[in-house]
Amino acid sequence: MKSAVTIALVPQIKTGPWVYWNTLEESIKKAAALGFDAVELFTANGNAIEASRLEHLVKGSNIHIAAVGTGAGKVVQGLTLTDPDAAVRRQAVDFIKNMIDFGAQFRAPAIIGSMQGNVTAGGNHQQSLAWLADGLNVLGKHAGDAGVPLIYEPLNRYETNLLNRFDDAVEFINMLETTHVKLLADLFHMNIEEQSIPSAIRKHGRYIEHVHFADSNRKAMGWGHTAIHEIATALQEINYTGYISAEIFPLPSPDEAAVQTIRAFHTYFKK
Repeated sequence: MKSAVTIALVPQIKTGPWVYWNTLEESIKKAAALGFDAVELFTANGNAIEASRLEHLVKGSNIHIAAVGTGAGKVVQGLTLTDPDAAVRRQAVDFIKNMIDFGAQFRAPAIIGSMQGNVTAGGNHQQSLAWLADGLNVLGKHAGDAGVPLIYEPLNRYETNLLNRFDDAVEFINMLETTHVKLLADLFHMNIEEQSIPSAIRKHGRYIEHVHFADSNRKAMGWGHTAIHEIATALQEINYTGYISAEIFPLPSPDEAAVQTIRAFHTYFKK
């Protein structure tokens, strides 16, 4: 398994659960100095960073890009895959395609979290899931053609009313036409929704492509009450080899959150 830490470069999401907020160069250098294997990027769009510049930075720091987040599409532009307006849904697909292409240059998948949207007031749940399936089918094929998976993230009930539990998410993606959609196991969301996180991981391990490493309070792992030892054991049992990425609040400071994260990673995954 490999460690990663988040970097957000979108001012509108300043209150979100991302560790580093400074310049890209400084954040990458800090991550590399602490021994992280990679960084997970949240940018305004797929053109926000010149690829050659990013390539220079990651090569110079001997670090990788773990994944790219698409959340700015919703936060900044108000786009989701389940908007009742077909034109908005098309814009959402185009935005995510652009993010897929950006990440694919670094063999990094795009993550669909908040851009999945919600069933709007008075809306129909099955219709919203049909819209979500339409979008994921198009985007999964696009990701496959680009040589990367597409990562779908089940969110907790307070952030979406579409799919919250792994059982439901797995059933849903198994009905898609594309086989390139995989799942993100976010330990913060799973702590709210799953009866047993280790059991969910063991049951659906072959679908897991990315892990968000966050404690029950969305602080760095070890600063909440998540039973991480049992979760780490489950990830090892399914032979998970992907990234363990800290999508957490930068508390009490970004540097302290990052230090605690890499300490916890080495404690549970690098024995």
